Amino acid sequence: MASAFATSSAVIGLGTTSLSSPKPTPLFSSFVKSPVRARNPLRIAGAAGGKYTCSFERNWLRRDLNVIGFGLIGWLAPSSIPIIDGKSLTGLFFESIGTELAHFPTPPPIASQFWLWLITWHFGLFVCLTFGQIGFKGRTEDYF
Repeated sequence: MASAFATSSAVIGLGTTSLSSPKPTPLFSSFVKSPVRARNPLRIAGAAGGKYTCSFERNWLRRDLNVIGFGLIGWLAPSSIPIIDGKSLTGLFFESIGTELAHFPTPPPIASQFWLWLITWHFGLFVCLTFGQIGFKGRTEDYF
């Protein structure tokens, strides 16, 4: 019995190279798609030395500081009119900032008026900036 263990019989796959093949076998599954290269619809063969070309305008935002300046002034002017119990929206927002900064490490509670003034003031600002961008760029590019 001891002689059976003393002989060197290698277990196939662990100590021999009889199972290893120079070419790995591909595994196929119905759950995994076959390896197909994705085609880029924006690439035109031979155009620009094989680089990608696109008709999308790179400067799509067309940022203009006039719009930002006039939009901010255009929002600060009406939001500074005292119509909410004799106070303006800007005044109420800045006052609530000061109140909340008085107890700085602690965040404002969810029921604080700060959140109402913050959302309302910024919503008005972004609407004003959006319409300003539409109007200013529409006018300079002769849309209307």
